[in-house]
Amino acid sequence: MFTHEDLSALQANSLKMQSWIRQQTFSPEMTKTLRRFSSWEVAELIFQINQSTFRGRLAADPSLPAGEVEADGRQRWYSLDEINELRRRMKVNRKSLMPKRPAGKRAVRCAIANFKGGAGKSTVALHFAHAAALDGYRVLAVDFDPQATLSHSMGLTDVAEDHTVWGIMARDLERETNRMNTASQGAESGTALPQRKIPASITDMGLGDLRVNDFIKPTAWPTIDIVPSCANAAFVEFASAQYRHMNPEWSFFAAVSRYLDAIPDDAYDLIIFDCPPAIGYQSMNAVFAADVLYIPSGPGYWEYDSTTSFIGQLAEALEDLSHGFSHSFPAGKIALPKVFQDIRFLVTRYEPGNELHRAMVEAFGKVFGDRLTDHPIEMTRAVEQSGRFLSSVYEIDYREMTRDTWRRARSSFDRAYTEFRTTFQDAWDQLEDEQ
Repeated sequence: MFTHEDLSALQANSLKMQSWIRQQTFSPEMTKTLRRFSSWEVAELIFQINQSTFRGRLAADPSLPAGEVEADGRQRWYSLDEINELRRRMKVNRKSLMPKRPAGKRAVRCAIANFKGGAGKSTVALHFAHAAALDGYRVLAVDFDPQATLSHSMGLTDVAEDHTVWGIMARDLERETNRMNTASQGAESGTALPQRKIPASITDMGLGDLRVNDFIKPTAWPTIDIVPSCANAAFVEFASAQYRHMNPEWSFFAAVSRYLDAIPDDAYDLIIFDCPPAIGYQSMNAVFAADVLYIPSGPGYWEYDSTTSFIGQLAEALEDLSHGFSHSFPAGKIALPKVFQDIRFLVTRYEPGNELHRAMVEAFGKVFGDRLTDHPIEMTRAVEQSGRFLSSVYEIDYREMTRDTWRRARSSFDRAYTEFRTTFQDAWDQLEDEQ
């Protein structure tokens, strides 16, 4: 016979193991740190110029960051802050190394979503965030998944549920209810409408007083912040159902969208959502707030079957929202009916030598056409190792394995990211046309 007390005991033992793993994975202080990048990586992989050109620019301007030199003097290693300083100050063929970023536009929001567990959502979100940071973009990651894989991979482990998406939604409920009550009292008819009541168990938590930045935490990457998740936030689905009962007019699915609208447009360039493996209150918030929907899927039939079910159920859910809520609700920069600037399918864990995988990619292409990305993410030993150590391929030092193994894994993610970058840059243009 087992009760909740037994489950709590099992979790306590697991938390002890988590602590030990973090000590082995991160620094002795259990704090994740970002490695330095070699001059070879900076030149050829990040700036995409040849090393002789890079060395020439450094020699011509001694005031540029010099990095740290190896003991043998053969290689220099740069922090990401130094890389970004080089990016701001260096030009190659009179061209800036700064990434494309339309002036006056808000960050593009991309949801990585599928309700099939193990589809690679967190892996894709992590690698796209890191690749974008190396590309010079400022990134905000939002972890909607109570499993908190993305948060843990970013080095965050001690997170209070008040400062997760659940806290954002509870804060929004309180604020929206107060707004509705104020509007009711000020109705032109002069007749006071019934007041919507929120119990003290919610208002006394003080979430309504939290500022936007209270939910945003820094990571080991200086240009990546995150709204983290934690295991204790798993109850958000139950809580959200209760919240809707308290105020049926609350547009619950726009809570995160309203929160993001309060962030200055120039604070970030890209916002990436890691969604839970389900269609629920959290995932609907992510999907509604997103400009771009990226749907990763493994290369097997069951993954294909699950992806088909996912997009069908998502379509029905969005249709229900369009019919069930007034189009005049204050959703800020997003409105009903929900419109995505782009939708893409990305095959993950792909093995080029596997005949079944090749056949399934061909099937995906026949069904989804040009919505399927050209470059699947390959399963390599380096990818497996990155998952084991809660790191992306970009964080792994290539000296820890053969350079060819590391390059193959990085090249796969680089190709996938390059397509992703084109997608969100095109979304910027569409947002600009709409405005």
